[in-house]
Amino acid sequence: MHAKLLKQAIVRFLGGVALLGLLLFLPAGTLMWRQGWLLMGILFVPMFAAGLVMLRRSPELLQKRLNAREEQGEQRQVILLSALMFLAAFVVAGLNFRFRWIILPDAVSWVATGVFLLGYLLYAEVLRENAWLSRTVEVQKDQRVVDTGLYGVVRHPMYMSTLLLFLSMPLVLGSPISFVILLAYIPIIARRMRNEEQVLERGLAGYAEYKRRVRYKILPFVW
Repeated sequence: MHAKLLKQAIVRFLGGVALLGLLLFLPAGTLMWRQGWLLMGILFVPMFAAGLVMLRRSPELLQKRLNAREEQGEQRQVILLSALMFLAAFVVAGLNFRFRWIILPDAVSWVATGVFLLGYLLYAEVLRENAWLSRTVEVQKDQRVVDTGLYGVVRHPMYMSTLLLFLSMPLVLGSPISFVILLAYIPIIARRMRNEEQVLERGLAGYAEYKRRVRYKILPFVW
């Protein structure tokens, strides 16, 4: 089973590498783009390492995340909007580098890299804390409310980490135009959280009480 899962994970991983490479370097018109390679490295090297850890320690979680399919129509719309947002942001970043529209200083890329890696660490901690974490909006068998660790601070720490990841990516690439495009992630994720909490309140015992105890969704004292 692990051999089959490993093959599936490698195929998915290489497909992601190839797709992002095309979206970045084809519009850029060159492979000589340091920030493009920087993003590829900080995105895919930790992803590959995390996949190996999950394969060894929790193959069920890896399989669940690889095979996740969103059933709810509203969430499929959220996924589509997100895909279009990323497509536009990465292509524009490549074009921005190619035509030198607005180029940020290298220091911005390095600071954004630090923020991105912090987001990755938070994401890894969320995976460790919540065994029921899913890529789809659902209530799983025997699922219970997780209210410790990061879940005791905000209700959606996974989205907190993805907010850091996604908003830092265009700055790693040095593209302020792409950063503006990726600000669309905020209303997109707000829509997803609203629907997700409705599903959890209906199907997960104790979630309504958890909402009353933990007030903030993804940013303490802000949101």
